[in-house]
Amino acid sequence: MTNDSSGDVRLSGISKTYGAFTAVHPLDLTVPQGSFFALLGASGCGKTTTLRMIAGLEEPSSGTVFLGDQEVTNLPPYKRPVNTVFQSYALFPHLDIFENVAFGLRRRGIKSVKKQVEDMLELVQLGEQARKKPHQLSGGQQQRVAVARALINHPKVLLLDEPLGALDLKLRRQMQLELKRIQTEVGITFIHVTHDQEEAMTMADTVAVMNAGRVEQLGSPADLYENPNTTFVANFLGTSNLIEAAVDSKSGDDIVLQAGGGKLVLPQARCSAPTATGGKVLVGIRPEKISLTHADDAGEIPEGRNRITGKIADSSFIGVSTQYVIDSAVCPEFEVYSQNIDRDARLTPGADVVLHWSPAHTFGLDAAQDIDAGVETVEPEEGVAA
Repeated sequence: MTNDSSGDVRLSGISKTYGAFTAVHPLDLTVPQGSFFALLGASGCGKTTTLRMIAGLEEPSSGTVFLGDQEVTNLPPYKRPVNTVFQSYALFPHLDIFENVAFGLRRRGIKSVKKQVEDMLELVQLGEQARKKPHQLSGGQQQRVAVARALINHPKVLLLDEPLGALDLKLRRQMQLELKRIQTEVGITFIHVTHDQEEAMTMADTVAVMNAGRVEQLGSPADLYENPNTTFVANFLGTSNLIEAAVDSKSGDDIVLQAGGGKLVLPQARCSAPTATGGKVLVGIRPEKISLTHADDAGEIPEGRNRITGKIADSSFIGVSTQYVIDSAVCPEFEVYSQNIDRDARLTPGADVVLHWSPAHTFGLDAAQDIDAGVETVEPEEGVAA
């Protein structure tokens, strides 16, 4: 452990049950001091319950919560060095922005608050708005007031519960960058709960993907995206094409697989499944890693690439890329995202094509899992706790 571990959060065997229902299965998690950490998952996966146990708003059924070297499992919320920002912001409508931010200091009996409040409003870029009331501010500005009001108490950890859920898409994107900037400047631990994959990947250094009360996988956004360990993570973070294949043979550091009458190569190091000959593996490839070539030009595809033949079933132009759905023997709805650089006019529905990609971009998963786990990500309704 580093010397400055005062702001790290350690959960040991923490769980939460409500009668016969287990919201959070026993869970061990360490959030390093000064990191931006996201708990990501669909509605009902246990992420908000986990956050509330850190805040002291929910009592764990088992396990311990440490903030730095201090065990806080049985401390009430106000005695923990933690502040929470909720989706509703909960600003005081009758107080102006300055007094909203000063509230925590005044409650603690601190007399000279001016400089601290002004510095904090400067940090969230609201210095000009100090004397306005909350209703005169936009949603994004109100959000920043809520963050300033929480940070002025110098918590060791700031907890954010779906903080951008009420904002429209463009404002949400701005606020993602804004919160990341604030976290970098103040350097304290942020733990952020969200169901929005893009939000978690934009802001967090480390993401814990939660599913049915358990942490499915933990890692950096890039690592989770490039090297998913389960079908749930592969499908929940972006889109994955998953192909059922059989292990044919080994070739050096690669596994040779059979799928739909053809052969595919998978690096052994990128396979989290058992690889006995004849055994089944799910081969995964992200849509943007695949190149699309008209069947007439198949001879120009370089050697050594994985390739699959198919027919374009559908295509949609979305500006930066064209998204194709390919019907092939290995996968009925194979998705390919192609950058709109030099568009081939022949690539229209009905065209015969070859899909090809580098074996290095292929990953392998255990075929015993549900191939569709994590696909049906429905937006949670307003006010539904996760």
